[in-house]
Amino acid sequence: MNTFFTLAMTSTASQTEGAGGSSAITMIILMVVLFAAMYFFTIRPQKKQQKKEQELRDSTQVGDEVTTIGGICGRVVSVKDESVVIETGSDRVKIKFMKYAIATNHTANEKLQAEREAARAAMQENKGKKSKKNKDESKED
Repeated sequence: MNTFFTLAMTSTASQTEGAGGSSAITMIILMVVLFAAMYFFTIRPQKKQQKKEQELRDSTQVGDEVTTIGGICGRVVSVKDESVVIETGSDRVKIKFMKYAIATNHTANEKLQAEREAARAAMQENKGKKSKKNKDESKED
């Protein structure tokens, strides 16, 4: 009976070792795929957003209309390395904030919107010229 038990244990152990090797490789591949998916769906977009926000804060200039993360709106009066002084309202109250407290730059957004509209208008103008040119060519034929 002892020999049968020993023989059964030996064959079971060898089967487990064979299955364990492929199972370990499968587990490693699954972990790599999971990490890659997490990187592309969460980490990468977050880093892009942080980079975009940092560029917005670095491009803040005197005269820009900004809104802070606390909801205070005002015009930038002074820009230093890490701080910004904004002037709020007609009573000209000046408040000093850290640059990271700027949530939106309305002046930069308006400039970007104007550039987009100009590009759209130019594209539509080019389409109009092309369609007019095509009509003129078809009339000549």
